[in-house]
Amino acid sequence: MPRYVVERTFPEGLHIPVNVDGAQVCLAVVGRNTDEGVTWVHTYVSDDKRKTFCVYDAPNPEAIRKTASRNSLPVDTITQVSVLDPYFYR
Repeated sequence: MPRYVVERTFPEGLHIPVNVDGAQVCLAVVGRNTDEGVTWVHTYVSDDKRKTFCVYDAPNPEAIRKTASRNSLPVDTITQVSVLDPYFYR
């Protein structure tokens, strides 16, 4: 399955509570993603919480766009990526 990095901008910042409510929000996103075969791997969040860089496994960029729309999430760019492991050359 291809891997993608999705860049998102949140002008007011991304604010997900670090409690049960936040966990429920995240699990709801994961659940809606499965409809399109999209797996949320993890996300990097900038210090100011205005930018995120989300790693996904998905069949194609359109599946990511569909789930982003269902989850009311912005999409700035979607880039297909592969892993460059520094230990590969040992």
